[in-house]
Amino acid sequence: MIPYGKQTIEAVDIAEVSLAVSSDFITQGPRVEKFEKELSRYVGSEYGVAVNSGTSALHISCLALGAGKGDYIWTSPMSFIASANCALYCGSMIDFVDINKLSGLMCVEALAVKLARAKKKGQLPKIIIPVHFAGQPCDMPRIHELSAEYGFKIIEDACHALGAEYANGNKVGNCQYSDITVFSFHPVKMITTGEGGMAMTNDKVIATHMNRLRSHGVVKTPNMDPWYYEQIEIGFNYRMTDISASLGLSQLARIDKFVAQRSSIAEVYASAIKNNQITPIERITTIKSSYHLYPILTNGSRERRDLYNLFHENNIRVQVHYIPIYKQPYYRRMQFDIFPNCEYFYERVLSIPIYPQLSSPEQASVINILNKSNVNHKNTVLG
Repeated sequence: MIPYGKQTIEAVDIAEVSLAVSSDFITQGPRVEKFEKELSRYVGSEYGVAVNSGTSALHISCLALGAGKGDYIWTSPMSFIASANCALYCGSMIDFVDINKLSGLMCVEALAVKLARAKKKGQLPKIIIPVHFAGQPCDMPRIHELSAEYGFKIIEDACHALGAEYANGNKVGNCQYSDITVFSFHPVKMITTGEGGMAMTNDKVIATHMNRLRSHGVVKTPNMDPWYYEQIEIGFNYRMTDISASLGLSQLARIDKFVAQRSSIAEVYASAIKNNQITPIERITTIKSSYHLYPILTNGSRERRDLYNLFHENNIRVQVHYIPIYKQPYYRRMQFDIFPNCEYFYERVLSIPIYPQLSSPEQASVINILNKSNVNHKNTVLG
């Protein structure tokens, strides 16, 4: 079976985790702090706050920026539900901005129109969460310009984009265009800690607040007894373990290699797919993608379903990224508008296998199916 994505675990990773398990610290300890510093150094941010998931990182990011009841938070509908759920956790109201129908990224033109209308109604968002889809960052310079005009805060959901770069060559995560950038270390992401995430920022006050929120809202008070602590707000048990951080540190040392391998696989796909009924999503040539996913667009929902079934008949796992968030049963009752570009994208998108260990013969099998998928393939297994 060929999956659409998977973790890369090598002997060095196992050795590092074994050292952590046998050390004095297996919950939050020195490896967590080292992981935070090393990832901050890699992306060019001042601070990193490691937590137990990318979802947790999104939640404490919203809280650290003051999200609460009555506030509006906007994000992309073409994402995993965590990108929107984090607003609801805070008691805030969620809304969506339509995407570019060829790239899956938040459409800046749609954002500008929606902001102008919201200003007239007195309903401007407190926070906007652009989602860097499939490894490709959004147009952050233009979104940052809009934030200066309309006064909203920015959290970059970069859970797909560790190792990606903006057009100016700076790494995603340096927070030059945002208040906070969030990464995920789920097994299918660029590097893994099993489960885990990190929020990056250049603001010491925000970093200190997120550190407190991840650990029950508790602080140690200087000049008091060493056992004494105080809870000063409601926080959460979102801490990362040293075991997870040890895996993250080992993986981080190979992040550039992982990105290079994914880029090579993407280049082969781009040159080898000859089926004119299939188009890779639009890529911005001036930026560097991390190629977390390799989504393609078919001619429609029926063609996508047929291709999905054909892949599974041939023991190749593909996935749909994503069902629009507003289509989920929980969100449907909130009665959102229809987002036409998102609808177009969702009916056609399919993510095909891409991960560092994908072999040339395996990729050739994927390409063979793509290039033959316009023939009658009912109950056919391709060699």
